[in-house]
Amino acid sequence: MRYLLATAALAIAAPAAADHHEHGEHADHHAMADQAAHEKHDPAMFMQHHGEALSGAINHPTRAEDRARDQYRHPAETLAFFHVMPNMKVGEYAPGGGWYTRLLGHYVGGDGQLVGLFFDPTSGAFDEKAQQGIRDGAAKFADEAAGFTGLPADHFSAFTLDAIPEGEAESFDRILVIRMMHNLMRWNIADSEIKKMRGLLKPGGMLGIVQHRAPEGATSDYANGSKGYVRQDDVVGLVEALGFEFVGSSEVNANAKDPANHERGVWEMPPVWATKKEELKDLGESDRMTLLFRKRP
Repeated sequence: MRYLLATAALAIAAPAAADHHEHGEHADHHAMADQAAHEKHDPAMFMQHHGEALSGAINHPTRAEDRARDQYRHPAETLAFFHVMPNMKVGEYAPGGGWYTRLLGHYVGGDGQLVGLFFDPTSGAFDEKAQQGIRDGAAKFADEAAGFTGLPADHFSAFTLDAIPEGEAESFDRILVIRMMHNLMRWNIADSEIKKMRGLLKPGGMLGIVQHRAPEGATSDYANGSKGYVRQDDVVGLVEALGFEFVGSSEVNANAKDPANHERGVWEMPPVWATKKEELKDLGESDRMTLLFRKRP
């Protein structure tokens, strides 16, 4: 098996104090030293430095309804595996219902910066109405994130990938693509979107992916993204070919109870539970891969 398994089974028990970082530029010497130390993937070190900030974000009152999904989405372990630190500039790709925006907003919206990265609406995958919806979503993202967190809207920003503002190139520490690779693959825009994300990452910056996982033996017709599931090997190979080094995978979001063979796709599983099949009701959410890649020179 080709994967370097690197689980991040972390307790949420926070230390007495967490590091505090200067607000502003992220490429200062302190931040660079901090990042170098943490990229050794030492879970204990990560929690020693960032456990309090992470726990505070996860347990913030505005996430009261979101926390029901934490048992399936493992926010602490996932962000720790991606080595997302609260002083970083983080891109959330294709923000949707707000689950990750609320989490990341509280975690990096103070000392760091959260940026919503929206589809290139001119990619060919979207009709005129959808294109306008994407642009509207980017325009209101900062105000929505401010509403989620209570932080000023100028702590947040957003743009569509066809209109990247001057100065944004090679400025991101992390970009997270959460349960979205199946759409990029079935719409045939994965190459162009990931290349644009790569251009936004700093040298050595990292791309984190969480995605519904098809069984290794799934047919190409089933695992082409149309059912929501894709094969892990396919995702790794695609992202590597687009200029990334595969750092490793975690099984933190795996779910062995999910057979991942549903006729109507991943949407038969909770929380959508589209077909209301009783045998699927209590299985949790989909089986998911959690992958980390580093931008290659």
